[in-house]
Amino acid sequence: MTTPLAAVERPRLILGSASPRRLDLLAQIGILPDQVRQADIDETPLKGELPDRYVRRIAREKAMALDSGMDDVLLCADTTVAVGRRILGKPASRAEAGDFMRLMSGRRHRVLTAVVIRHGDKLRDRLVETTVRMRPITAAELDAYLDVGDWEGKAGGYAIQGAAAAFIPWIQGSFSSVVGLPLAETAAMLASCGITRKEVRP
Repeated sequence: MTTPLAAVERPRLILGSASPRRLDLLAQIGILPDQVRQADIDETPLKGELPDRYVRRIAREKAMALDSGMDDVLLCADTTVAVGRRILGKPASRAEAGDFMRLMSGRRHRVLTAVVIRHGDKLRDRLVETTVRMRPITAAELDAYLDVGDWEGKAGGYAIQGAAAAFIPWIQGSFSSVVGLPLAETAAMLASCGITRKEVRP
């Protein structure tokens, strides 16, 4: 007897990220993970490591650090901000966040997000790069921004969907990638594994 197409169960989706922003972004395209996990890895850049190689390596290491079944789809990602060859990670303090924002003030920078999917013994990745222009920021504006605390836990010390949006008049590329997950690319990668919009476990 042939199994009805509607009865075919999709793979279980595991989001390898504790970021609420990534969970919200997936929800925007109608996808809800079955599990959310966080990989505990060292995210320190290697000496002389370029931003694109760094973000790809970290996303892949996250995927390899988490356990999943052969039929599961594991989704991991990493986002970093780069000014030239310099990697701007998550600032450890208010002072460092201020240094990052002053560095980006009045110039363009790149936001790089690497997406990795592990499905069975296959590992696939995609790197998405977006150029962001930040207008000149006055000292008073910067102090007010830092006081809000929106820089905490954010690569480069800002979230484009947060208070720093007032400083960003222009981007070229994927807005959702700057937030933390490039949706068009991620949706295509998940669809290739059998996970599509509104396919949520009952």
